[in-house]
Amino acid sequence: MGKHFVLIHGAWHGGWCWDGVIAELRAAGHSAEAPTMPGQAPGDDRSKVRFEDYVNRIVEVLRKQPNPAVLVGHSSAGFLLQASAPKAAEKISHLVFLNAFILPDGKSQFHLVPPEASEGMTAAAKASPDNSVPVMEDFVRNMLMAGEPREKQDALLKRLSPQPLALFTTPVSTSDFMKLKIPCSVVFCKNDASLPPGAYLGMAQGLGRFKLVEVDGGHEALFTQPAAVAHGLLEAVR
Repeated sequence: MGKHFVLIHGAWHGGWCWDGVIAELRAAGHSAEAPTMPGQAPGDDRSKVRFEDYVNRIVEVLRKQPNPAVLVGHSSAGFLLQASAPKAAEKISHLVFLNAFILPDGKSQFHLVPPEASEGMTAAAKASPDNSVPVMEDFVRNMLMAGEPREKQDALLKRLSPQPLALFTTPVSTSDFMKLKIPCSVVFCKNDASLPPGAYLGMAQGLGRFKLVEVDGGHEALFTQPAAVAHGLLEAVR
């Protein structure tokens, strides 16, 4: 019997970034959905988005599941899984972190990035009309998509949208998450240049025991190499 995957995107993205992965999972006999987080859908009012809105959205999707699903988080969605999984644990069969930020208790994502980066993004958000961090082309081309063909970079840039600042600045309590008995896996795209070498796997040590699956591709492999990512997800839960 096929598994059902609930795929959570990271900052600046939308559920659309998982389209290729969903097609691959369906071709392999499984089902999947990728909700778009608050503030990232056309017409959303980003100025009113709070961190708990992300958590509530994920919990809402999980509670609609007839059977426990595989919950996957990419990038900034890693700590969204940490915050939301305890609220709907009975609806989760497996947790998978894909090149994800995994936070220590009481920390925010901005605690784990260089101060000049967090200060620059905060200033950009404060200067925006809706307290959102704009899409930074250089960051996307040279870090998130380092080494990718320019046409693929262009295709992603056309789809990204400003990210409400609250995602980056809200400290996350992980004490309830650490009490969960749900199996955890880490899928690591090993050509990721968005953080220094070892950073993602270093954060993953905070999970305790987990299964590690490594695949080819960079930070945006879910968009550029969906077959590799889908294969990694299936191996992670096998």
